Amino acid sequence: MNYKPYPNYKDSGIEWLGNVPEAWEVRSIRRIFQIVNGSTPKSSEPDYWEGNIAWATPDEMGKLNGDTLTETQRTLSREGYESCGTTLVPIGSLILSTRAPIGHLAIAGIPLCTNQGCRSLVFSVKGDTRYYFYMTLSAREELTSRGEGTTFKELSKDKLAEVKCVFPPLPEQRAIAAFLDRETGRIDELIAKKERQIELLQEKRQALISHAVTKGLNPQANLKDSGIEWLGMIPEGWEVKPIRRIFRIVNGSTPKSSEPDYWEGDIAWATPDEMGKLNGDTLTETQRTLTREGYDSCGTTLVPIGSLILSTRAPIGHLAIAGIPLCTNQGCRSLVFDTKGDTQYYFYLTLSAREELASRGEGTTFKELSKDKLAEVKFTSPPLSEQRAIAAFLDRETGRIDNMANKIRESIEKLREYRTALISAAVTGKIDVRGVV
Repeated sequence: MNYKPYPNYKDSGIEWLGNVPEAWEVRSIRRIFQIVNGSTPKSSEPDYWEGNIAWATPDEMGKLNGDTLTETQRTLSREGYESCGTTLVPIGSLILSTRAPIGHLAIAGIPLCTNQGCRSLVFSVKGDTRYYFYMTLSAREELTSRGEGTTFKELSKDKLAEVKCVFPPLPEQRAIAAFLDRETGRIDELIAKKERQIELLQEKRQALISHAVTKGLNPQANLKDSGIEWLGMIPEGWEVKPIRRIFRIVNGSTPKSSEPDYWEGDIAWATPDEMGKLNGDTLTETQRTLTREGYDSCGTTLVPIGSLILSTRAPIGHLAIAGIPLCTNQGCRSLVFDTKGDTQYYFYLTLSAREELASRGEGTTFKELSKDKLAEVKFTSPPLSEQRAIAAFLDRETGRIDNMANKIRESIEKLREYRTALISAAVTGKIDVRGVV
């Protein structure tokens, strides 16, 4: 950061603030804001809901795109508002989630009230909203550290009131806020451009895979109509087969969770959740394991290394290659080769078939791809030598794309770290930005 410090500093006496400019005050939040609690009307009373009083929750604040809350997912009627003890706060108030989790933050762009998971900060002295928005962002770690509770951490009204922050002269608050609006805006714009670059790379990656697994690597090859909409035209020498003629489809199952003797053994047991979090394409360990007794109790089946593991509900489409012998829960089905085939080729082909697979899901509570529906999905079946050549080509080319995307992600992470550091330095007076606004 090429910014000058203030001429003189003093010790704030507060660890997270450190030294602050000599002319600045240090105040507790209760000497700057009135702290307003939230509440929730009875959900069973329809007359309490869908009125014209905005009512905010931590969940929607966590999903907010930007820093200002101008509408809420749910609204209260006047009767609902008066029934529960929540309080409307004015435009410009800071809305802070104080449980589940602590630290989501927004500026009220409309008069609103909140549920009990939030507390609102309403100025009791003259202060700049945006300056204290940035100040509160910087104080997140301090706020979180004051949370108490066993089921979930909550920052109480009293603990929040005691948090110390700085109170610069109002013109300096405004100058710092203007500086941070400008500089964070520049950083956010750059991050957005980089995120768009990643999106374009992912689109290119998917198109590359789809073309290679359905059209092959020879651009001069004669094509024929596969008769399958999602496959389209394919090389003349390729076959089209239902999955049941390429793979044996193996269901999963779950032992009783209440039986401790069924768990923590040496049999790997996979679920859709961990497949969705997998970094890479090969599953080499699982979060939970079964004992032999647990395995025998439930009817799940071990599949060999090289099998494809597909989540077929909640959601349909997570995919991994078994890097160890493993079994799964009922949210997955495994594809075990019945004929000679290249694992990597069919991994890429199944990735390309995700939309087709998802379209065959059935159910009301959640969509599930049944064993019978999965068995009828049509796949290409090139000669084995071509499968291997396509897989090697895609391993190389997707590796290049993934490396580029990872470098962009690293640069985004550095920009976010710089943004956080810049906000902290400006609001606590470690840099003097008055002359650069």
